[in-house]
Amino acid sequence: MTRIVVTGAAGFIGSNIIKGLNARGIDDIIAVDDLTQGDKFRNLANLRIADYVDADKFYDAFAGGSYGQIEAVFHEGACSDTMELDGKYMMANNYTLSCHLFQACQKRGARLLYASSAATYGGSDTFREEPAFERPLNVYGYSKLLFDQRMRRDCGNDFQRTKAGKTHQVVGFRYFNVYGPQEQHKGRMASVAFHQFNQFQADGKVKLFGEYGGYPAGGQMRDFVFIDDVVAVNLWFFDHPGESGIYNLGTGKAQPFNDIAISVVNTLREQRGEAALSLEQAVASGLIEYIAFPDALRGKYQSYTQADLGALRGTGCDHVFANVQQGVRQYVHALSAERA
Repeated sequence: MTRIVVTGAAGFIGSNIIKGLNARGIDDIIAVDDLTQGDKFRNLANLRIADYVDADKFYDAFAGGSYGQIEAVFHEGACSDTMELDGKYMMANNYTLSCHLFQACQKRGARLLYASSAATYGGSDTFREEPAFERPLNVYGYSKLLFDQRMRRDCGNDFQRTKAGKTHQVVGFRYFNVYGPQEQHKGRMASVAFHQFNQFQADGKVKLFGEYGGYPAGGQMRDFVFIDDVVAVNLWFFDHPGESGIYNLGTGKAQPFNDIAISVVNTLREQRGEAALSLEQAVASGLIEYIAFPDALRGKYQSYTQADLGALRGTGCDHVFANVQQGVRQYVHALSAERA
């Protein structure tokens, strides 16, 4: 039986990875998290796991061999609040703990598949997995970048030491803007699609930032990636233990926030038996409202991201990603079903 560890197991991406593993019949899974925020249990309630271990106890116990032979660790546990200003806390959670886990994985013969972030690029306008383009804008992005740099040091700049079998598999995923089910606990860090679904249900309209950074109202562009695609790529690398490295995990196509908004509006209108609207019609009808760009985000905001998928495709991973229209439609239907 394959034994798997998932850290951040009750979180957004971690719980969806467990769901994906369960769909394959894998349930010898150790779920690791901190359930101080107790309502996150809902993300685990319908999943099959073998054990739950509190994050404060897991890492040292794992290093000491308490859990037997582990095939792989999906490391999704981190502080993911990009607005968090406590750098000491951020570095302890996202860097130091991850280094400790990497060393334990090497000692215990476990593969490591971990969450990096597109925040490592920050102020760059090129999103390729190379140091020249890595310019984080906040301590969250820096904490993720520093661990990526540590992996390059320990595994080789191109992970040549790992590919030569001198370390066990290590894969870092630079997640772009992920959205989808089981993010309800994330508060302000939940996706725009989630917030706009709630806004439209409560107020009959959705809100977007106005013009900023040379982009028109609602025109800032991000690489929005649906959670099912994130899981599929994680599991592709799980199936290909010979592949290691740091890879972008986005769709490879930037779309404006306006696309999210009109997809949310039209999917909810469709559920009510109402006709689809164009963006212009939705704005004119007051269903999409633009608000002033907040001062707190000026100079710290990525107005454009688009994953370069060259390295990912170079591994042979040919997964086809959903676009915003497809993914948001599926997500809105899932949210509506949850609340029916």
